[in-house]
Amino acid sequence: MTQIDDLPPLREVIRKHGLTPKKSLGQNFLHDLNLTARIARAAEPLENITVVEIGPGPGGLTRALLSLGARRVIAVERDERALDALSEIAAHYPGRLDVVSGDALKIDVSEQLGPERARIVANLPYNIGTVLLIGWLTAEPWPPWYDSMVLMFQREVAERIVARVGDKGYGRLAVLAGWRTEAKILFDVAPTAFVPPPSVTSSVVRLVPRAEPLACDAIALQRVTEAAFGQRRKMLRQSLKSLGVDTGALLAGAGIEPTARAEEIDVAGFVTLARTYVRLRAGTSEGG
Repeated sequence: MTQIDDLPPLREVIRKHGLTPKKSLGQNFLHDLNLTARIARAAEPLENITVVEIGPGPGGLTRALLSLGARRVIAVERDERALDALSEIAAHYPGRLDVVSGDALKIDVSEQLGPERARIVANLPYNIGTVLLIGWLTAEPWPPWYDSMVLMFQREVAERIVARVGDKGYGRLAVLAGWRTEAKILFDVAPTAFVPPPSVTSSVVRLVPRAEPLACDAIALQRVTEAAFGQRRKMLRQSLKSLGVDTGALLAGAGIEPTARAEEIDVAGFVTLARTYVRLRAGTSEGG
């Protein structure tokens, strides 16, 4: 195995600091520094870039990002056991690693940034990955504080992110991702690469924000897609009743047949539904 720096191997770091992966934190550690370097390279070029990493654990991906030239890495880590290992990396790359101790779901990382946009690169904890992604996809203002995201998910989640109308995995996550980003699966990572090995294959996904996505209220789009896909086997005239507006008027205003189902509506169609929903809630028939 080629060493990316002269710090100790990850297995030694994990053993030294007693970093047994915790299921409650969704931890699955990557031991192969060649693999973490491959993930980091997927986010290149990194020179003069500030990278935000969530859940660095023992720091394998952190080290790869720094060794490949990231100007600064902001690493958010909830597990206090990992802080000593990360401080050793910070000492090796002075002035370039900022470790934020806390829950990524409760921390606004953008407050740690300067005026320049950052890049998100992370092997996300499985138990919070989707929630974090939805938060980043619905961030305001847009374009967001990041210029791209390179993230690892379970393969099934990755397929849901990049799915299109007609795909098995097409749903709420695909609509939100397709609305504001261009998403692509880059490569898979076998379960054997992790400790402990998960029961499924993982995939690395790159998402690049669209400069000018279709105009739409993010909260409205979330509500509409949640209602539609929450009862995906039902026709929209039934599944959208939970929105509290006249379903017939909503579908007519969006130009969608009442017998259609969520899986048949593309991103543009859901955007139109969300805009119509906002108008109906405001009690106006004004065009969008």
